[in-house]
Amino acid sequence: MTEATCRRELELEIPAEEVQKASDKIARDIAKIARVPGFRPGKAPVTLIRRRFADDIRSELLQQLVPGRIEEALTKDKLVPVTQPQVDKVDYSEGTPLKFRASFEVLPEFELAPYNDLDVEVVAPEVNDEDVEKTIGEMRESAATFVPVEGRAIQDGDYAQLKLVGVPQGGGEPLRAENVMCRIGAEETLDAFNENLRGAKTGDQRTFDISYPADYGDPKLAGKSYGYVADVTAIKERKLPELNDEFAKDVSESKNLADLRTDIRKRLQEGRDHRILELTNEKLLAKVVAANEFPVPEALVEQQMDARLERAVRSIASRGVDPRSVKVDWAGLRARQRDRAVEDVKAELILDRIATAEKIEADEETLEKEIAAIAERGGESATAARARLTKQGVLDRMKSKLRSDKTLDWLRQHARVKVSVKSEESK
Repeated sequence: MTEATCRRELELEIPAEEVQKASDKIARDIAKIARVPGFRPGKAPVTLIRRRFADDIRSELLQQLVPGRIEEALTKDKLVPVTQPQVDKVDYSEGTPLKFRASFEVLPEFELAPYNDLDVEVVAPEVNDEDVEKTIGEMRESAATFVPVEGRAIQDGDYAQLKLVGVPQGGGEPLRAENVMCRIGAEETLDAFNENLRGAKTGDQRTFDISYPADYGDPKLAGKSYGYVADVTAIKERKLPELNDEFAKDVSESKNLADLRTDIRKRLQEGRDHRILELTNEKLLAKVVAANEFPVPEALVEQQMDARLERAVRSIASRGVDPRSVKVDWAGLRARQRDRAVEDVKAELILDRIATAEKIEADEETLEKEIAAIAERGGESATAARARLTKQGVLDRMKSKLRSDKTLDWLRQHARVKVSVKSEESK
């Protein structure tokens, strides 16, 4: 055992008398049902049963005696394991004590450093008119429409509507697309499209070749060459809506443009306040973690690394990308999460200790609301959702998260938080 880790090893022994008594009972129980050639059921000598079923008796003996002995030792030494004890170095022969080693990880013991009246400073941006106008500009971009261009050729900034046929060099299934919009002159548009379609008119047909780079975003095209036939079916311009009261009504529930600006400023301010809250929590956690030095169970670190990797995979999938198609060193990515995972585990253990010290418990009302929301999304009753979440072990995790959140609220309420405004130059 090393003091710098949470791993514990117990060398345990069960007295020979207790082992023999259990062994005799197991042998008698087996004798009652065992079928031994030459003997009626239940009539075979116990000595023969012991020889014939030695492995079964040993296995049953370990299953009956070892868990109880481990539990007694844990209770006596006041240890709280976070992993299932692993048993090895089993030493047993008939008539002798049963000896074995139990290895497991436990929650660390540590004395909480002071956590009241912490000082944290958070730097947050100020919401100004420029932010409001930028948001309106983004809303106009989202509401833009495409209008046909008549009487002239394609120029930079136009959108060429194309019917495309691409034939792979060396043979293969052609690529066909009936209605593709291509922005000419844009940075994201391949040079071959820009060069060959610039100056074309509606009804024109252009033929050109493209060799896709090996790192091209679409793995189906990466590193391949195609010959394209592009028919220009239309030329369009992207038109932004006029900035007026009608625009405000179309993109929101605001009555006019002035109300829209007011609503946007309010939303931006709410977002800023939420970000201040997040930053404050991060800094508070960083402070309490730095103030408390103790080892963490490796099993919990591994779980946290898995959770972080899972969040990364979900984030990729949420953008409509198959994680299996992305060239990512998943093992390396997981390994790089280790330091953050250790900090996460330490933070949770510290919050748990603070919650216990301050008698903070999960908010049942909030828990019920979350269960009700889950039930509504799943189309089931709240009672059924609670039962399912309990069976899956999710309810305990939800309670733990609510307790941690409530403890963070407590820390923030008892801290001295200074909010500084980020200057315009640094935004």
